[in-house]
Order: sequence, then C-alpha cells, then structure tokens
Amino acid sequence: MDRIRLTDNLSFSRIIHGLWRLADWNYSKEETLELIDYCLDQGITTFDHADIYGSYTCESLFGEALALKPALREKMELVTKCGIVLESPNRPYHKSHHYNTSKEHILSSVDNSLQNLNTDYIDLLLIHRPDPYMNPVEVAEAFNKLKASGKVRHFGVSNFKDHQFNMLQSYLDMPLVTNQIELSAYELENFHDGTLNFCLEKRLSPMAWSPLAGGKIFLGEDEKSIRLQNTLKKVADELGASGIDEVLYAWLLNHPADIMPIVGSGKRDRIQRAIASQKYDLTHDQWFEILQISMGHDIP
Repeated sequence: MDRIRLTDNLSFSRIIHGLWRLADWNYSKEETLELIDYCLDQGITTFDHADIYGSYTCESLFGEALALKPALREKMELVTKCGIVLESPNRPYHKSHHYNTSKEHILSSVDNSLQNLNTDYIDLLLIHRPDPYMNPVEVAEAFNKLKASGKVRHFGVSNFKDHQFNMLQSYLDMPLVTNQIELSAYELENFHDGTLNFCLEKRLSPMAWSPLAGGKIFLGEDEKSIRLQNTLKKVADELGASGIDEVLYAWLLNHPADIMPIVGSGKRDRIQRAIASQKYDLTHDQWFEILQISMGHDIP
C-alpha cells in the first residue's frame, strides 16, 4: 500500500476506509473488528469518521469494536470531523440543522468523539463544512487547546474553497494539513473551480469523498452516467481491470495531486478492488477521454 506524507510526523495510507455507512451495515462488534483487521492487513491504516455519521452512532460502533482489541489503535490513523449540527434522537437538545464552529462546540465534539472512538487522541480533526457564521478566532483557540492537551495531533478542513481555507489558516498557529473534498469522474466541480489546483499550490494532498459518485455511475440512467459507463468499460478492458470502479479510483490516483480516495464500503471485495487500482497507469489519452466524456464536450 502506498502512503502519503502530510507532515513530518503524519502519513496516511493512500486508500482510506470511510465509516459513513457503518451503522447501515448492521455488523456486530466482532464483525466490525474483523473488518478493521482486514483493512490493516491490506495496508489501509487510515479510517475516516465524522461525529454526525449514522445519526451520531458510527463513531461509537467503531469504538466498541476497537475496545475488543485496543492494541490496534497504535496501528491506525483516526480522522474525524465536527461542525455540522443535526437534529437527531441521539442529540435531543439539537433544535435545528445548522453549522457550529464555536470554541465550545469544537471542544465538546472532540470530547464526545474521543469517548465514542475509545481513544485518547485523534490524529486529524477536520472542520466538516465552511461555516458562514464562523469566528476564526474561536476556532484557533479551540485548535490550540486541543493541540496543547494532546487530544488532537493535526487539523484540516473539508469542503473548503481556497478563500475559505486561506482565511482560516491566517488565524492559526499550526498548518491545515489537508482538505477533504468531493472528487470523482462524475463530479468535476473541484477540478474546474481551482480547488484542486489550490491543493497543488499549497502542497496539500486532498482526501476524496465519494470517489465513485455515490454509485451514480453504476446505477444512473441519465445521459452522463451512460456515457461514463461506456467509456469506463472501454478503459477497463484496455487496462485489464476487473471493473469500472477500479478505473474510477485509478483516474484519481493518477492525478499529480496525490489524491487519497475514501472507500466507503464494508465489503471486502470492493475494498480489494480499490487497493488493486493502485497498479494501473492511465495514458494521457485514457485520462482525458474520461474527463471529456464526463464534461460532455471536448476540451478547449
């Protein structure tokens, strides 16, 4: 498994396992532990969470499994996110869906995540969404306190554009080490609006959520999905890949930005295909063929 170095003392597995749907998999603690063990055995050491996943349940489900084999904690990197507030029976005091990046909320969210994940530190904390009501002074104070206490080792953001990233960074004493953004051959916004170029400029390796476009390309009947299905099948045949999912991952992995795709599946065969995608080198012709078929027109 390739690894990406984010700082002098933090590196991630090139393929990241995402736990967004952990609650939907209905795994027992033992089955979740087996999945964690499997990922680690395959070289996937980085696990992506957020406090809100599974209506505030996924972190606890992971933590309960980790408690069965606590020694695994030192073999992994845990990522979690905060800043989105959802109405949920698991948070009855939440009155509405909104963003909250106040110092108090960040600190309390981290304490909850530490308890739920059954760990005493988080490797990387991300602000989940840009908050139009954000007070960056409070975010900086929260980050400083979390860093000094050892509760969080590194910090980053998710879904930020370059001006939002720069604004927050200007208030911080430590670097933001990544931006988790939506990247896929179907969703090209962050390719076109300069977000990925900004990552290259700042030498930030981005984490890519929904690298398979949430299954749209496999199941979609719209014109764009059908175009992509046909082209991806053609490239898969040329590469000798076992499916278009391998091509979708390889399309991101071949980009020079050192993109780290998040695989949000609990099925071993799907995880294995993501791992296998590292071996494919796309030609310029193949890479641009996929880009142009997604755009629906030739490049300028």
